[in-house]
Amino acid sequence: MKEEPTKGVCEESVYDQTFLRVAPLLRNFLIYRTGDAGKAEDLVQDAFLKLWDNCAKVAPEKAKAFVFRVAENLFFNQVEHAKVVLKFNAHQAGISEKSETPQDLMEENEFREKLERAIAALPAGAREVFLLNRVEEMKYREIAELLNISQKAVEKRMSRALLDLRKIHKSL
Repeated sequence: MKEEPTKGVCEESVYDQTFLRVAPLLRNFLIYRTGDAGKAEDLVQDAFLKLWDNCAKVAPEKAKAFVFRVAENLFFNQVEHAKVVLKFNAHQAGISEKSETPQDLMEENEFREKLERAIAALPAGAREVFLLNRVEEMKYREIAELLNISQKAVEKRMSRALLDLRKIHKSL
């Protein structure tokens, strides 16, 4: 009996029972939060993946609270990301409306070219991680799996890319 608490929800039957019991409740909760069944289902899936990744650390009686907290945090991250995207789009729209003179268009194009050259000048690993994260919107965990490296290596490469781009940005 002492082996069960250390296994947490790693045992397949416990995990399955937890999923069958909690997933419908979590889905309904997230539909209420997001207003979108598709997003809610994606968040449920991500929360249960996180539970599986941490199954040895989570006691079966704490699993429901764990997945609800994870799902809520994932939801808040999506909301924050959406705010950033909206702000960026609003800023870009403002730039486009103001950039009607040929001089402004030329300066914008020159800046874009310099930025593209700066990204191209990054070390290959840092450039790859930067583009996967910032353009493809992949999470560090996903990038690590794709490139078959540790998540810490992804973080270091991203840090390097951002530092290099900040240095280059000052010179632009």
